[in-house]
Amino acid sequence: MNESIMGTTPVPRLIIKTSIPLIISLLVNNLYNLVDSIFVSRVSEDALTGISLAAPLQLIMIALGCGLAVGLNAMVSKAMGEKKPEEVKKTTSAAIVMAFGAYGINVIVCLLAVKPYFAWQAGGNDAIARYGISYIRICMLFSFGQMIQWVFDRLLIATGKSTLFLATLGTASMVNVILDPILIFGYFGFPAMGTAGAAVATVTGQLAGGLLGIYLNIKRNKEIPIQFTLHIYKKYVLNILKVGIPTAIMQGIMSVMGIFINTILYQFSSTAVAIYGILLKVQNLAQIGVQGMNNGLIPIIAYNYGAGKERRLHETIRCAFLYAVIMMTAILIVLEFIPEQILTLFDASEQMMRLGIPAVRIMSVSFFISSAGILFSAIFQGFGNGSYSMYLAFMRQVILLIPILLIGAFIGNITVIWAGFAIAEALSVPFGIWLYKKIKHNTMAAISERMAEAV
Repeated sequence: MNESIMGTTPVPRLIIKTSIPLIISLLVNNLYNLVDSIFVSRVSEDALTGISLAAPLQLIMIALGCGLAVGLNAMVSKAMGEKKPEEVKKTTSAAIVMAFGAYGINVIVCLLAVKPYFAWQAGGNDAIARYGISYIRICMLFSFGQMIQWVFDRLLIATGKSTLFLATLGTASMVNVILDPILIFGYFGFPAMGTAGAAVATVTGQLAGGLLGIYLNIKRNKEIPIQFTLHIYKKYVLNILKVGIPTAIMQGIMSVMGIFINTILYQFSSTAVAIYGILLKVQNLAQIGVQGMNNGLIPIIAYNYGAGKERRLHETIRCAFLYAVIMMTAILIVLEFIPEQILTLFDASEQMMRLGIPAVRIMSVSFFISSAGILFSAIFQGFGNGSYSMYLAFMRQVILLIPILLIGAFIGNITVIWAGFAIAEALSVPFGIWLYKKIKHNTMAAISERMAEAV
């Protein structure tokens, strides 16, 4: 197996080369999610609230797919660094079968949980429940395209072929953007489907991206042989799960917290819930640079850890934090000046403007600080220790956040709730540093031991 660019290209250039296609892909992906919400807001504020309430259920799908993808990415990149092509092949085969298992879980959750969830969360508003149910049912029952896309996109990332990943996600995004207005509002002879139309556009785009991912891996990603087989080895399933389960749990925590946050915000008004849904879209856009770099870091760190290249590991981490500070400082400055323009995109009412403008300004500080936690998680996953990522996420998004949100709800001050996100992120940074020092000591010792055995 020839030396990968992950182990030879100068680190500052490698991070940029790997990250830029991922950033562009995430930008396109998040733009079409934003467009979804903008179109839906033209249906009604109830429709926007409905898909905002659906977000925690969507996070369940993301939890399954992301956990599988991160575990696959780390294990394949590490095996490539160790020059073990057979492990690469068997890990890939296991991941493909696991993707269909994840889809089956989505279907079961949809059939059992969607109706009771909206009966609880919609606060008796039948219109909100109806909009949300019609949207999330389609997204979950037809999520096989998304699961396929998670696996085959990560195989392209693992070998540094991020430009091909750009093609798959770009295809998914373009299909979605084209179909959104047609199916939501009923153009060209199609019926006006409202939120259901947004969901059909989404799953169609995901399937298109997934099928293109399969094709590009077979034709253009020869470093990773694709084998469709039901005969998989327990060892490789467990290797993926070792990194993937903590990542899935992290996403699951976000789902539960999303429900908790929506419940608290509903005490203020349904408009507050809609604003939070908008803020999540804004956060995804604001952090695409860091998230793209995060996705690129995992295979770089995993490969060089497997290859025992200690100096490149240190340089990768230093460069990543420097790039993150530069990007997020620029984003913070921009967001502080344009909250009104952002809310106008969503046809904001006077009440939404009054509540939303300070929310955007306060939450933008949280977006800046949380980039540290995102990078720490990528570092831990790259070293194959998904548990540390889970511990940090639990600290950021549960232990430190819940008390502040409860205080805000108790005193009836929504500003305290928005500020709570930034406070929790800031207080979690020392914990992330402590975990990093711990894993740094352990992994460097492991590299030294491997090098000694090789000699």
